[in-house]
Amino acid sequence: MDEPKDTEDGGTTAPPPFRAAVEALRAARLRPQIEVEPTRAPQRLAPHAYAVEATVVDGDQDLADGRLVLLHDPAGHDAWQGTFRLVTLVRAELEAEMAADPLLPEVCWSWLTGALQARGLTYGEPSGTVTRASSHYFGGLATRPAASQIEIRASWTPREGLGGVPDTAAHLASWCDLLAQVAGLPPAGPGEASVVTLPQRRGPQPR
Repeated sequence: MDEPKDTEDGGTTAPPPFRAAVEALRAARLRPQIEVEPTRAPQRLAPHAYAVEATVVDGDQDLADGRLVLLHDPAGHDAWQGTFRLVTLVRAELEAEMAADPLLPEVCWSWLTGALQARGLTYGEPSGTVTRASSHYFGGLATRPAASQIEIRASWTPREGLGGVPDTAAHLASWCDLLAQVAGLPPAGPGEASVVTLPQRRGPQPR
């Protein structure tokens, strides 16, 4: 593998397919409740990388947050079965009884695959984890209520289209669908109706 390059801006040193994929991410139109901005990409996962972070916002409250990283290796990668890879982390607070649901991991994973399928996207080699954690406070923090959090870590290979470039704008939109689902927002369109839902999540947290 080539030495990783600092190409988080998709600059002129990056190959044309990667630059095109990054430009598509920048041009994507997303629902207004989700704030997306570029962030520094990891530099040792692939020769070229670009990352964004997002927050689902309701007024002055954050409902969920996440990070999406686009990786590109022009030489291809055996584990990816392609030259591009998308890697994500999504987090949100949940009600304690909701976090204890034994079906929670399967349902959360279905949010990811359902979001991709709802937009007609093809992808390969999906992998990931769903983690639930609970925090209990003591001493000077004893007045805080117990909190539970869900965390989805996943990666998948977007199928490449014309010119060897995947439809990264559509993958970003599906990722935002996942964020909205985790945050408990209503569907933005009829295509999201197939995504499984859980009971009401934990109330919004102050920013």
